[in-house]
Amino acid sequence: AMGVDVLVLWPVLWPALPVMLVPLIAILTRVWMSWVRQLDAVAAELSDASWDPVEGTSASPTPLPSIRDAVARHDLSVVVPAYNEEKRLPLFMDEALAYLCKRRDETRGRGDFTFEVIVVDDGSTDGTKDVAARYARKYSGDVVRCLQLRRNCGKGAAVRRGALASRGKFVLFADADGATRFSDVDRLEDAMRSLGGEGVVAGSRAHLQSSAAVARRNALRNFLMHGFHALVRFVAGVRNVKDTQCGFKLFSRDAARMLFENCRLRRWAFDVELFYLAQRLSLPVKEVSVTWNEIPGSKVRMSGIASIALELFTCVVAYSFGIWQIHV
Repeated sequence: AMGVDVLVLWPVLWPALPVMLVPLIAILTRVWMSWVRQLDAVAAELSDASWDPVEGTSASPTPLPSIRDAVARHDLSVVVPAYNEEKRLPLFMDEALAYLCKRRDETRGRGDFTFEVIVVDDGSTDGTKDVAARYARKYSGDVVRCLQLRRNCGKGAAVRRGALASRGKFVLFADADGATRFSDVDRLEDAMRSLGGEGVVAGSRAHLQSSAAVARRNALRNFLMHGFHALVRFVAGVRNVKDTQCGFKLFSRDAARMLFENCRLRRWAFDVELFYLAQRLSLPVKEVSVTWNEIPGSKVRMSGIASIALELFTCVVAYSFGIWQIHV
């Protein structure tokens, strides 16, 4: 009887359906627009951050260096976003600093390679900041910098803040989990030279045939990677990079400035926004296979797919309709 009633009433309900949906769509649109404006506001807030003082190296917060500075002070800036990474961060720092210090010592007197490592504590609730401070005291506050965000803003926001405060000719973004062999930065630098020293080089786990990369991913990561890749290609239109999410990317200074001054997304989809912006800005992009291993403690979750889809949709719509302006 209920089915019959619905069929009888359907001719009456159908014309009224659009009228009922209009208020719902209007409410959802207002909520979405509010969130989009909030992303802009947070990006502006992060631009006003200052260095968190490290015990033994500074008495008070000091103004941040800026990627807009005319002269780069170092050859390489390594930006490391870290959220509750007190257990994994030391392994990464030991590997990275051993490689960087060896390279610096080998070039002393003939080029003098210099570097800085910027650890951006993304509002951690554990001892991440203390770990970074320990390395700053050991290697000096000029070699290891610790920047602490006031609250957890997301990985994208942490990378953006560190990149905008970098002083290197090139900026390397590297995940704190140490999943990528750090010495593979050599591969990225070779690729950057092939681009003429300008652009973006993305580390990749996509088993490119031109390299001997070794990638070991569990079933969940493989499933998420392929599902995410479909969203990247068909929603964001990024088709020139097979693996957008590998946490190992090298930027020339100008490319880093243009991309991170415009980047708004704060969480998992921020990598895709970078490549979307690179396409819009006609920046050269190259993908290079790297050695990558599964590291315990991954924060990848199935529940993140819906959030990623929303962020990608927001990215495309906001830029396409001028809600977010691209500044050069």
